[in-house]
Amino acid sequence: MPSEAVGDETAVLALEQITKVFPGVKALSDVSLRLFPGKVTALVGENGAGKSTVVKILTGIYQPDGGTIHVNGQPTRFAVPQAAADHGVTAIHQETVLFDELSVAENIFLGHAPRTAFGLIDLKAMTARAQDILLGIGAQIDPGEKLRDLGIASKHLVAIARALSIDARVVIMDEPTAALSHKEIEELYELVESLKAQGKAILFISHKFDEIFRIADKYTVFRDGQLIGDGAIADVTEAELVKMMVGRDVSQIFPKRTPNPGDVILQVDGYSHPTEFDDIGFTLRKGEILGFYGLVGAGRSEFMQSLFGITRPSRGTVEIGGTQVQITSPADAVENGIVYVPEDRGKQGAILDLPIFQNVTLPSLGRISSKGFLQLAEEFKLARDYTQRLDLRAASLDTHVGNLSGGNQQKVVIAKWLATQPKVIILDEPTKGVDIGSKAAVHEFMAELAAQGLAVIMVSSEIPEVLGMSDRVIVMREGRIAAELTEGDLQPETLVRHAAGI
Repeated sequence: MPSEAVGDETAVLALEQITKVFPGVKALSDVSLRLFPGKVTALVGENGAGKSTVVKILTGIYQPDGGTIHVNGQPTRFAVPQAAADHGVTAIHQETVLFDELSVAENIFLGHAPRTAFGLIDLKAMTARAQDILLGIGAQIDPGEKLRDLGIASKHLVAIARALSIDARVVIMDEPTAALSHKEIEELYELVESLKAQGKAILFISHKFDEIFRIADKYTVFRDGQLIGDGAIADVTEAELVKMMVGRDVSQIFPKRTPNPGDVILQVDGYSHPTEFDDIGFTLRKGEILGFYGLVGAGRSEFMQSLFGITRPSRGTVEIGGTQVQITSPADAVENGIVYVPEDRGKQGAILDLPIFQNVTLPSLGRISSKGFLQLAEEFKLARDYTQRLDLRAASLDTHVGNLSGGNQQKVVIAKWLATQPKVIILDEPTKGVDIGSKAAVHEFMAELAAQGLAVIMVSSEIPEVLGMSDRVIVMREGRIAAELTEGDLQPETLVRHAAGI
């Protein structure tokens, strides 16, 4: 177990043997993490490794179920986010909530503005302090300007200034470069060096190995909620980090399949969007499971949503069964046999306040209507047929979807689209947030769908799932296809190297 001191170094903030349990999931198991003044510690791990849970514990959003937090060697507890802020812990998130109708200074000091002797907000002091913070990070921004009048890069600097508006000793940067241009990333690197010079401890979370090796002094690797290794970045290679991130056997935990792909059913060529993805091209055959892998910001979900007609491409063609089709809306996609099961089932996939049977039949109302009237018996039969195929567990089909477990909600969404009798089904993170038993059921059903000749596209950030379920894998990086891998090349290290640009 790592101690709070290494040599002459003393950690300004240390987590020791932290455990965090959610219903059915042990998110963290006896992990330790140490952050040192004037040093950047990179927290590395694939999606689901426990990084976000650690950030929420460090910022007082979650309370650990075991272990201790030490600040300058003294045990403490961050019972609420304000307690973490009072100890100088601040976070710069990938997406920070800001308010367009407020001024820059008001956004920076929202919730902790300086006050006058009468308890009123001291506008003059707030503006002056905001100006000092902005100049300190090299931002030439007027504190009195409305946020709505700023560009994206300037808004990001305001978000950083907001995080630094407390007397920060520990700065957490969670995927800070995901939405930045190359020039803005270079400016962020300069800011990191400035914060190091001020003696601040920095926790840097990134999937990009070039960033990690450029600015980090130390590393900590998590895998499946456990601490795998830590040390000086100078003492580790990219290959060793990759091995620590993904080192596990996935050969025995997925259904055995004998792929038997048929004719090409989907062909995409030159598919591009002005800001999200560029020049995507591939073929998909009947009975095939095609995996899409990539890191945060790779553009996978954005591409899938465009293929389903949610957003429009700037150019590119789509052929279904050899015939070129125009998809300008989800209705066009469904009519042409393409359906999409989104990652966020609560907001995009299901209507939680409606019962199961109405969710399942929603896209198929034309088939179960006669002369403009719904046939209730047909509606129940359609819902029953497809929920039984997925082994959905519920008291009745009248149960509201919001009362189901995450795994059963996912089954409702899949059943809804299967009821349209598609040719291609896109599954975006199909097992995200579901328990192990439901994961296995979804995997089994995916294998059955492929065996029946349905073409499956699976977007997943879980390397074991990608390797265990895919016949081929397309790796995306920064909105483009970085590699297309077949059976002989499907190795964890290969996926990570292509995704991270190593």
